[in-house]
Order: sequence, then C-alpha cells, then structure tokens
Amino acid sequence: MTTIAVLPILKDNYAYVLAAPDGNAAVIDPGAAEPVLAYLNKHRLRLTHILNTHHHGDHCAGNIALKQATGAIIIAPAAEADAIGSVDHGVVDGDRIVINHLDFQVMATPGHTLGSVCFYLPALKTLFTGDTLFSLGCGRLFEGTAEDLWRSFQKVMTLPDDTMIYPGHEYTLANGAFCLHIKPNNTDLQERIAESTALQKQGQPTIPAPLAVEKKTNVFLRAHDANQLSMLRKEKDKF
Repeated sequence: MTTIAVLPILKDNYAYVLAAPDGNAAVIDPGAAEPVLAYLNKHRLRLTHILNTHHHGDHCAGNIALKQATGAIIIAPAAEADAIGSVDHGVVDGDRIVINHLDFQVMATPGHTLGSVCFYLPALKTLFTGDTLFSLGCGRLFEGTAEDLWRSFQKVMTLPDDTMIYPGHEYTLANGAFCLHIKPNNTDLQERIAESTALQKQGQPTIPAPLAVEKKTNVFLRAHDANQLSMLRKEKDKF
C-alpha cells in the first residue's frame, strides 16, 4: 500500500512523499530539497519522480537539487515548464500518468497561476491541490481571474465526497477565522476549527481535509458564482 508522508518545509509549506511498497517514491511540490532528502534517506526510499502543481519557488525550488541527487524525473504543467526549468515531462488537462503503479490524473486548475494543475489519484481518493484550494480557503489570484478559479472549483466539486485534499500550505486556522467571519453560525465550520485547533496544539498538520467537509465549510467553494468568489477573495486579501 502506498503511503503519503506530510513534510513541513519552509515557513508553512507542505511537500508530500508518496512511497510505494517496493521503496520507490515520488514527491509533490518540493519547495526545498533538504527535508525531502532527509526523509528519503531515513526511510531508505528511491526518488523516481518530482511533481509540481505550479511554478512558484516555494513549490519547486528543491527540484534541481533533488534531481541531481536522485536522477528523478520532473513532471510539471506544460504551460509553466519554462518558468520551472529542467522539466522532463510537461502535462496538460486530462493527462494520465502512471508513476510507481499509481494512476495520476491531471486537472488544469488555473486561478492562482494560469498554468496551475492538481494531481488526482482515484485509487487513493486523494487530490493534491497546490495553491488552488486550501483547507477552508483558496490561493490568491496572482495570474488568473475569479472566473478561472470558479471553473477550476467546479472541476474539483465533481470528485467524490470522500476525496482527501492535500494543499500546499498549513493555512487552516487563518482561513477558518475568515470563513467564520463570513459564516459565524455554520456549525460544521465551528467543528472543523475546533478539530484543527486541537491538531495544531498537538503539533500535527490539519490536513488532509475531506472534500465533503470543505463543501460544507469553505466559503470559497460555497460561493454561488464567480462574482461572489471575486468579492470573497478581495475581502480575504484585506482580512
């Protein structure tokens, strides 16, 4: 059974190491190489692939050092390959890639950046969302529009409710404060914040997050249309 390790890196980022039973591994969004290499060495894993959701440095700055150390193949959005650099295989919406016996499905999810993608693993009921979708939040619109992000969310919302969301940052409590500001009487949200607060006090990550819970608590996913999403994002930027 493939395992997913949540690796805190940089200030508040997460990288994810997927380890297969045969010792081969892939990493999602390595913003720094050192923590990943330390984990690989500790668990005697062989890194075969590096996957990036988008071109921002806190998600791909560790690529080159990891590739030099392991020879791993870099897979990233084709639209952002030049910005990321040294990409071996560029992917686009609808692509399917088999890595260490796992079937990765590529979903183009522009908004945070124009070329952002999410990686979906049906067999593990898992979605790696980068900075497109956070627990109780979403990424800033640095390059895309609210309409772009709205359409991206509609794709995500079609996935099964038991899909687990693995975002690029530990932002749950900060996002939760904003969601509570918008929807103070949402009891599902209140429960989610209480659970996340307890996890943080124990030094544990608040993710992954079930998509079913996000649908009930994440005000961005619950926006009625792109205009409302735009207004929420602008208000969050000032919150």
